[in-house]
Amino acid sequence: MFKIVSKDKKTKARVGLLYTKKGVIETPFFMPVATKASVKYVPTEDLNEMKATAVISNSFILHLRPGERIIKKMKGLGRFMNFSGINVTDSGGFQMYSESLYVKSTEKGVFFKNPFSGETIFIDPKKDMKIQIDLGSDIAMCLDSMPLLDKTKEEIKRAVDLTTKWAKISKESHDNFQKNVKKEKRQLLFGIIQGGLYNNLRKKSCNELLKIDFDGYSIGGLALGEPLVEELKIIDICKSILPENKVCYLMGEGHPLNILEAIKRGVDMFDSRYPTQNARRGTIFTRNGKIKILNKKYESDKNPLDKNCGCKVCKNYTKAYIRQQLKEETGVGMNLASYHNLYFLINLIERAKEEIKKGKFEKFLRDFKKNWRE
Repeated sequence: MFKIVSKDKKTKARVGLLYTKKGVIETPFFMPVATKASVKYVPTEDLNEMKATAVISNSFILHLRPGERIIKKMKGLGRFMNFSGINVTDSGGFQMYSESLYVKSTEKGVFFKNPFSGETIFIDPKKDMKIQIDLGSDIAMCLDSMPLLDKTKEEIKRAVDLTTKWAKISKESHDNFQKNVKKEKRQLLFGIIQGGLYNNLRKKSCNELLKIDFDGYSIGGLALGEPLVEELKIIDICKSILPENKVCYLMGEGHPLNILEAIKRGVDMFDSRYPTQNARRGTIFTRNGKIKILNKKYESDKNPLDKNCGCKVCKNYTKAYIRQQLKEETGVGMNLASYHNLYFLINLIERAKEEIKKGKFEKFLRDFKKNWRE
């Protein structure tokens, strides 16, 4: 399922090939968040054009509307949104982070509130797997219990125990649903490591999930505002336990520098709302760091967002125009800023891969850090 093809000489950064039922995807890669089968203000043709190789959607939200029955009838999520890359679905565990959706969890599953009807919906691991199978994504995530970092150690331990219990049921159910499907045509399933910022709980979660033998492993419950040094410490702990021949996915990380630091440690996959959410609010990524495009100094700036960027936005529009469009909160402004930030991040990882293949990733990261400004 996963083959490492290049390793950096001085770090743990690597380039790999992840084999899915839709095709092979080169790692590392970043997934724009397409929660409802669309990235906010970025149509699918833009994603294909910028060479986004994967997106992640939320199976729980899609279960509510339009429902997996409709998407299955449309031949799966990829066909439904006309996306040429790999489709990944999250389980809905992240919605336990949302006070408006989350009701409670038990040993058997999670109670959510349907925001459209107000009714209570119960999702257990088996049902969650069936939803994701029917959505037809290429990679699915186990149902997990994601605690916030401010929870007590006992509460986080309970989340780890629930995550392990649900992971076992998820794997068994997922295998049963696909028992008559050829191996190369099967949806992949990843387990999700929890444990907050506690070293021993992260080790416990890693070791328990390894016994279940998933196609890949996700590090969840990070990129929630903790210091970068804490995030990197947990990554190091998880990577010291996870086998080299399994793909590693850091969930929720979308900061350019943080992604490179994680790649340095051997992480292969990323997703986040961070690039597009920041773009809509006027924070733009450039080779020299972030710029706040809504600042008055850009009011009549005739330059592109980033002179070193090759995206269509930088080739055709000025900072002044994008600033004005964002100030007016137009769809055009949201699209242009979001397109640029996603292109920047995807292109950054492509450049990182080239440096890994040349064995020069450490210098690439050092030069990037030198130029990057918050």
